[in-house]
Amino acid sequence: MTIRDVANAVGVSTATVSKVLNATGRVSEETRKAVLDAAKRLDFRPNAMARALQSSRSSSVGLLTDDTYGRFSLPLMAGVTEGLIAHGMSVFLCTIDGPPELGATHLDALLQKRVDGLIISGRRVDRLPDIDLSGVPVPIVYALSQGPEHGVTLAPDEKQGARLAVTHLIEIGRRRIAHVTGPERFRVVRERAASWRETLAAHGLASDMAVLNGDWSQRWGHTAVAELFDGRPEAEWPDAVFCGNDQIGHGLVDALRERGIAVPGQVAVIGFDNWHVLAEDSRPPLSSIDMNLPALGREVGLTLMRMIAGEHQAEGTTRLPCTLVRRASTIGPVG
Repeated sequence: MTIRDVANAVGVSTATVSKVLNATGRVSEETRKAVLDAAKRLDFRPNAMARALQSSRSSSVGLLTDDTYGRFSLPLMAGVTEGLIAHGMSVFLCTIDGPPELGATHLDALLQKRVDGLIISGRRVDRLPDIDLSGVPVPIVYALSQGPEHGVTLAPDEKQGARLAVTHLIEIGRRRIAHVTGPERFRVVRERAASWRETLAAHGLASDMAVLNGDWSQRWGHTAVAELFDGRPEAEWPDAVFCGNDQIGHGLVDALRERGIAVPGQVAVIGFDNWHVLAEDSRPPLSSIDMNLPALGREVGLTLMRMIAGEHQAEGTTRLPCTLVRRASTIGPVG
């Protein structure tokens, strides 16, 4: 169906149909309704390319990410799409984990499609994906990635999330709270560890245990139990462990169970990320901190929409709050 078919069905000019569909010019309410009814009845869909050429807008944005595994980019993408779909916007997802030429190829393709804006996302909030964005003529929002000093960046509030975790453990009566986490070179590791110390101190608690750094794996969580419990009298065991992610937490819970140490009876365990496939599969299910990536994605999409519309957005990093998800590893069985 074409715009001419709609015009013929209503008995008006193609110019009138165009005014109605693009919400421009003056048209009577009766004519507007007749055109919209006919367009719906005929299943007419405007030619997106033609409209883009007319308006210099394509009603689409690009999302470039080096998170090929999708652990962070897919929930973010879901939120971005949810935030934009009501505005008639579509999202192109491109993965750029590879040589710099790959990112340049995808970027060129998106710009040739006349996308109205770009979202840059990564696997780490302290690193910018390897892509040259200089001279890009459309607005850019950075998410879960290191943005430039004068860029617009959105990220989870890592320190607030860690504070939630440690405060929860204190509120359920735990006093010797250990911290097992990932490599120290990650900024989020340093931020969460600092928040762990600050929260303990704010509640008058001091930890004589150093932060245990390893990799982001179940294996490391399993291994860390030996460092925390072997060679110590039971009176010096931690009564809770705050883990840097759910993989570490899952492995740690498994190792405690193998040693006959009750979770949460003797040791409460909490993770970070709220990765359902791991947290809910743990025995017992793992309490965790949710970074609310879909909600973050929605805000990223809406922020980009405002920038596309010409509205100024605050430069620098805006941090969105995390939430606590309570499960049996800290509060015991429910019901």
